[in-house]
Amino acid sequence: MIDVIFEGGKKVNAVVKGFTIKTDQDIQSGGTATAPDPFSVFLASIATCAGFYTKSFCDQREISTDEVVLKMETTYDSTVKMISGIILSIKVPQTFPEKYEQALIHAVGLCTVKRHLSEKIHFDVVITR
Repeated sequence: MIDVIFEGGKKVNAVVKGFTIKTDQDIQSGGTATAPDPFSVFLASIATCAGFYTKSFCDQREISTDEVVLKMETTYDSTVKMISGIILSIKVPQTFPEKYEQALIHAVGLCTVKRHLSEKIHFDVVITR
């Protein structure tokens, strides 16, 4: 279970497994920009999940990640006002074994967050008193 706390203003925080994830809105949206907005946290969950799979892949093969850099970019469809694509770019050093490149791409594709985005998930919203 995730508990949501309304801190004041546009700040809405989530308590997950004892950790507080803080969010706020930018100034144009009425917030104070003291934390990322919820959508940025959502995108960060995709990037960090891909990072976890990258790190696990390298750790299993005793490949250092000191010089590995993962970046995530998005493409945007202005007609529907939604992200239309996500590009995960993994920069590896010259010493990264070429034979593992496709396997790393496959491993990152197993990211749990990404996999949940590709499935139909039913949402229920209920009111309780």
